[in-house]
Amino acid sequence: MTENLSSAPASAITPPVDERRATIILVAMALSTFLFVTVESLPSGLLTLMAPDLGRSTSEIGLLVTGYALVVLITTVPLAHWTRGVPRRWVLSACAGIAAVATLWAALAPSYEQLFAARLVTATAQALFWAAVVPATTGLFRPVVRGRVMTRLALGNSLAPVLGVPAGTWLGEHTSWRWTFAAVAALSLVVTFVVLVLFPTMKPSEGGASRAPHPSRRRFGFQMVTTGLVLTGAFGVITFVTQYFIEVTGFEQSDMARLLLLQGAAGVIGTIVVGRFIDARPVAVLLVALAVLTVALVSLWAFGEQPVAAVASLALFGFSFSCVPPALSHRVMLVAPGSTNMGVAISSSMFNVGIAAGSGLGAALVAAVDVRVVPLASAVVVLLALLVSLGEERFNPRLPGAH
Repeated sequence: MTENLSSAPASAITPPVDERRATIILVAMALSTFLFVTVESLPSGLLTLMAPDLGRSTSEIGLLVTGYALVVLITTVPLAHWTRGVPRRWVLSACAGIAAVATLWAALAPSYEQLFAARLVTATAQALFWAAVVPATTGLFRPVVRGRVMTRLALGNSLAPVLGVPAGTWLGEHTSWRWTFAAVAALSLVVTFVVLVLFPTMKPSEGGASRAPHPSRRRFGFQMVTTGLVLTGAFGVITFVTQYFIEVTGFEQSDMARLLLLQGAAGVIGTIVVGRFIDARPVAVLLVALAVLTVALVSLWAFGEQPVAAVASLALFGFSFSCVPPALSHRVMLVAPGSTNMGVAISSSMFNVGIAAGSGLGAALVAAVDVRVVPLASAVVVLLALLVSLGEERFNPRLPGAH
């Protein structure tokens, strides 16, 4: 197994467009990530409105989220492979355009079955979008700022649960859930137009971030294990945070919206903060984020019955966890052994594996023991992720310029 830690050639790192144009594209792509994450989670906020309108139970509406996630998990890598030679301009505009049409279909769907089908089409577009957006967008910028670009893309993910889902729920409550989906479709159409007009037409292999500067199969393998572990640990808590704060901490259901807003706001702050350091210290950023995340989970378990301490722990959890996805994605862009598109696609699949494993782990613990142990078990899994990440640094050549 060959480790190539040589620097990328100058031709591969020259931005293909001017910085102003690249920034407009970045804003559009961040908006698109915001819209995809929002539309994926919208049924959770609109359960009680969608169920009676469609004549279905809330659990069946919940399956709209489950089915969506499964499609993303299954199709990401194959779609990335099949479109590996298609210019990113056409791939990203097609993803946004298909999402716009499918989300409008969902808004107009006369039946649950049609709504489900529309959701699966949107999920397919999202699967390919995740694989293409990071290499394509970061490749428009100079290498020294690509980590910061990645965190700005991640702001869309962070803002979706804080702003997108609550705003969509509010609109649905004051009009109809269908208008919420129609609004998302309209914004997706705007993104499609921006990409078609501004994105350069070039083969993926010609993009500035199409190949990692320090490809390493061994490092990439370590990172995939880290990704699966940290997402498993985090989503054990994320899935059951409402039950934990009601049964253990003593809050009411009516308090949860404010608590989750606090968690999300802390996450937005974390994403902004990590952007200041990720380019200069990609190794340290990930290690510190994993360490703080472990501390937050242990604190939540130890002080779960004390409201002030539990809320502080939740905010620390939101802050530290928001630093992890951009840090992991940045590391993939540094060491992916083949094309970065495939590296990101595999990483995205591992994210979804971790999400499913985390919710499954939490469910098993709640059923067999008690919801009180979920943060502790999650802390143990995240600690394992930290140890794997430390092992990556111990057993591999040092990345040039990385601290």
